[in-house]
Amino acid sequence: MKVLECPFCSIAEQMPIDVILIENEHSLAFRDLYPISKGHTLVIPKEHIEDYFHLSSEQTQSIWSLVAETKELLQESHKPDGFNVGINIGSAAGQTVSHCHVHVIPRYEGDIQDPRGGIRWTIPQNARYWD
Repeated sequence: MKVLECPFCSIAEQMPIDVILIENEHSLAFRDLYPISKGHTLVIPKEHIEDYFHLSSEQTQSIWSLVAETKELLQESHKPDGFNVGINIGSAAGQTVSHCHVHVIPRYEGDIQDPRGGIRWTIPQNARYWD
């Protein structure tokens, strides 16, 4: 993918400034355009890097710092009951935008019938280990 075709690479230039929630030297956080819950936010490196495991230590520290700040912002503004935090790395894992991004997904009591297992449900036939 060419960087010009990446929807995340030009987000700071194309999106209104109020879309970016917070940023630091290497990363920024913004609301997911297709949220699965109220407040669903993405944290990305500013540099176009597809694979999380190719980030520098400074970039990973930067991302996780913003994940923590994002959680605090969402806790204050949306008052969720929990969070899912996740990264899809590669198309086999469901990555559809070829720019590393971390999902910070607020969760609310009753948003699904049985939330046990959380991210284990990415492969449903292997999710239920408690029965």
